[in-house]
Amino acid sequence: MKLFTDLVFCSLVLGVISQSWVEFLGQAFYGAKDMWRAYSDMREANFKNSDKYFHARGNYDAAQRGPGGVWAAEVISDFREAYPRVTDLLKHGDSGHGLEDSLADQEANRWGRSGKNPNHYRPRRLPDKY
Repeated sequence: MKLFTDLVFCSLVLGVISQSWVEFLGQAFYGAKDMWRAYSDMREANFKNSDKYFHARGNYDAAQRGPGGVWAAEVISDFREAYPRVTDLLKHGDSGHGLEDSLADQEANRWGRSGKNPNHYRPRRLPDKY
């Protein structure tokens, strides 16, 4: 856990070098809110095979905020995929997904963070609300 904390801190410092702390942290805050909104929408939609779309959309929206949003999206996505059992058991029970699903989620995360259209992962008949 100490290594993870150190890596998060180092990535934060490197991300802030190019701009002011206030601007970077603001982008990170709103990027985290974008990630939470995508997660909440995914839980609300409860639509089969839509998780990759919501992963890509949350990362895309956060990345549009700037370097702070990209940083927040990466930290949140990496934590979520590294510790899925902890987050699943705390709120929703065991997801039952393994390494293959986690790797596919990370690919969707990178797709969104890179600025590519998250609709690439959008399943057919997902309500327009999302």
